[in-house]
Amino acid sequence: LEEEDFRGETFKEWTCNVKGNNDMLSISQPHIIRGIYTEYLEVGGSSLIGTNTFSSTRIAMADYEMEDYVYELNYAGARLAREACDEVTAKDPSRPRFVVGALGPTNRTASISPSVEDPSARNVTFDELVETYFEQTVALVDGGADILMVETIFDTLNSKAALYAIGEYLECSGLDIPIFVSGTLVDQSGRTLSGQTGEAFYASIRHSKPMCVGLNCALGASHMAPFVERLSKCVECFMHVYSNAGLPNAMGGYDETPNDMALSNEVFFKNGWLNMVGGCCGSTPLHIAAIREVAKKYKPRKLPDIGRPKMWLSGLEDLVVDDVHNHLGLPFLNVGERCNISGSIKFKKLMMAGDYGSAMDIAKAQVEDGAHVIDINVDDGLLDGLAAMQKFVKIAVTEPEVAKVPFMLDASKFEIVMAGLKWCQGKPIVNSISLKVGEELFKEHATLLKKHGAAVVVMAFDEEGQAATENEKVRICKRSYDILVNEVRFPPEDIVFDPNVLTIGTGMEEHADYAVDFINATKRIKELCPYVKISGGISNLSFGFRGVTKIRESTHAVFLQHCILESGMDVGIVNPKEMLAIEDLEPDMHTLCENLVFNKDPDATEDMLQRTAYERACLEALKKKLPLPRKPRGKMKKMPRKEFEYDHIPPRPALEPPLPTSDVARNHVPNPYKNSKIIHERIMAVRAKSTLGKDIAIDYDQPYQLYPEAYPYFVRSRDSVREYITSLFTTEIA
Repeated sequence: LEEEDFRGETFKEWTCNVKGNNDMLSISQPHIIRGIYTEYLEVGGSSLIGTNTFSSTRIAMADYEMEDYVYELNYAGARLAREACDEVTAKDPSRPRFVVGALGPTNRTASISPSVEDPSARNVTFDELVETYFEQTVALVDGGADILMVETIFDTLNSKAALYAIGEYLECSGLDIPIFVSGTLVDQSGRTLSGQTGEAFYASIRHSKPMCVGLNCALGASHMAPFVERLSKCVECFMHVYSNAGLPNAMGGYDETPNDMALSNEVFFKNGWLNMVGGCCGSTPLHIAAIREVAKKYKPRKLPDIGRPKMWLSGLEDLVVDDVHNHLGLPFLNVGERCNISGSIKFKKLMMAGDYGSAMDIAKAQVEDGAHVIDINVDDGLLDGLAAMQKFVKIAVTEPEVAKVPFMLDASKFEIVMAGLKWCQGKPIVNSISLKVGEELFKEHATLLKKHGAAVVVMAFDEEGQAATENEKVRICKRSYDILVNEVRFPPEDIVFDPNVLTIGTGMEEHADYAVDFINATKRIKELCPYVKISGGISNLSFGFRGVTKIRESTHAVFLQHCILESGMDVGIVNPKEMLAIEDLEPDMHTLCENLVFNKDPDATEDMLQRTAYERACLEALKKKLPLPRKPRGKMKKMPRKEFEYDHIPPRPALEPPLPTSDVARNHVPNPYKNSKIIHERIMAVRAKSTLGKDIAIDYDQPYQLYPEAYPYFVRSRDSVREYITSLFTTEIA
């Protein structure tokens, strides 16, 4: 097609070149797009058809000065697909055809700097992406989309914004619309453009409860095989692939014939990795027909059994917290404390000076020393915490040696952690929320974090203050758990309780049992609140002995050994480099620490103070100018994790993919397809921008008796798309 073909009559006088804007053809040449849809349905035999809306966002359309036509582009793209699907379905109602509304990645990246000089620079924000994707979602559904697909993801943060926008639309409309998500691994490294592995990509978006996840574009099927296999082993929902017809040739074309492409896809079917298959660049209806013929010979992928829920975090790589052992062999997640202004004087000085490059070196060293997660805290009265958190995170995500691990976003002000969260492409932990702000604001904070997919630290605070005793710790944590799980529907495995590690060895009698209370409370909380994690700021325990690392780390070693192995503590904010294994303690030091931690001796504090004075004297005597070399860790012995009754619940067969938490999704309420009845102010605001006028048709309900009731028949408004897709994907490779 040439420039005048793209313009058509509608855009004949357009002021800039539009050749290459394929999405506008839905308006300027609707018969061409409708014909392509129909050919894929009739010749290709497709059950699902993606809409011609890959670039139909306000951001991408700015290249063609067509931002004001975004609603019409999406509406027209979906409407033409709806008409084609209905026409083909009417010819054979036993094979219903579905419209998949396509949301592309845009031409901006929220995780990657466009500037070589400034790694913190970005050309788009999370909120801008949410706004543009919300507008696209409204128009796609108004155009008749049955399913929404966020596709060709090369930057996971962009896709998280799209999924957040879809979630907002579903909340505003009250509908249950299945979501598909498709990532793109750019080369044989098996990573997205923004650096994530396939497993990390899935861990980052699984909170949105997609019905189907997979890979598309960039590679041919044969090159995708190892990555599809890895993803198939971890994805809890249905799986898909729509590859290119091989790799592009020197002219930018694709050489695989329909038969070639079908045979290269066969490895997916033979191994039972897929529920849906299709084609991307270079594929035609004949390619799809050939793939479909081969796929018919095989059974679709079985949904994996539903097992014990686990906390699954991600940076550039994924991390299952419940399976972690630290460098000492303990079943414990090391959260590095040195990128915390209150935990490191050096870090504080660097942040105050604006030396982010040197601050990154501290983060890298934490990972090298054994941190599984990096705690980031920039709380200081003399620092703009909002700006500092955002800049630090934006730079950190571009540093592979830092970004490979998940982050813990730590701040006393909720708006600061939210600002950092919007620059994290992975799944981080937010530290923290608590009931001290009251139930309503607590639930509001938790709901927002759930929408973003973050895990959360919940402090043992309530409206009356901080929990100090064992019973108070248990009471507040159980109350928080019940609100989060039963009212907010927050995943229990993503809750980390911090029952407050308080300082011992102060000489005050009322502080002597703080460690014992924490250890006892940990076990009770884990028993009463299935799947939660227990964390704490370990340095608080020995704050009275600051300045003598050997005393502090020896005390921590005894405390952690008992709290982890006997009570089930999982997580702690620590300095991994300084941590000691229990077997490395001198016998007399071990005894001193046991007496102090468990309050076994009324003289425990005084005895430890005397030992502290001795260790200080030794340090002064041994002080040298050269640093000591790093001690090899050697091979660690993994110690058993404390187990609870719920750890032994056997896996059960999955009858459908994980469901979103909305009532309409959980109850399989059919989409009524009466979009004219959806009058939420945010949706109406998007429609008001339309170039189509007010009298367009946006309802797609069908008479209940149009087709028979049982599968494989489907009638819009009578039947649930979610139930139908589950039946389809468990019966055949669609």
